[in-house]
Amino acid sequence: MYYLVESKKSFAQAVTDLDLAVKSHQFGVLHVHDLGATLRSKGIDFTEQCKVFEVCNPHQAAKVLALDIRLNMALPCRISVFSENGLIKIGLIKPAAMLVELSDNAELAVIAKEVEQQLISMVNEAQ
Repeated sequence: MYYLVESKKSFAQAVTDLDLAVKSHQFGVLHVHDLGATLRSKGIDFTEQCKVFEVCNPHQAAKVLALDIRLNMALPCRISVFSENGLIKIGLIKPAAMLVELSDNAELAVIAKEVEQQLISMVNEAQ
């Protein structure tokens, strides 16, 4: 269900490289959530780093929504860069695996697999 890799890069470099990889695949970065900073700003002792990228390819999103508008709740796709016990990791929940739980539409499965392959390429490029 997950695609997860370790990176030898610094957290900051992995974040920068993921941003570049997303854009090179014609996806947009809608927002980056700095979960670590948000938790720390609320007084929580959270020592790890975690940035979650909300990414979207508008053409693919439009196809998905045209087939099943309810799937707006599963969009946009998310890719995370985070630290865990001193290691930097980059990962995502695979859209095709998630979609199996949400729909049995064969057209949607094809779109999800295409998007998944692109997201995995982005993660590998940022690694």
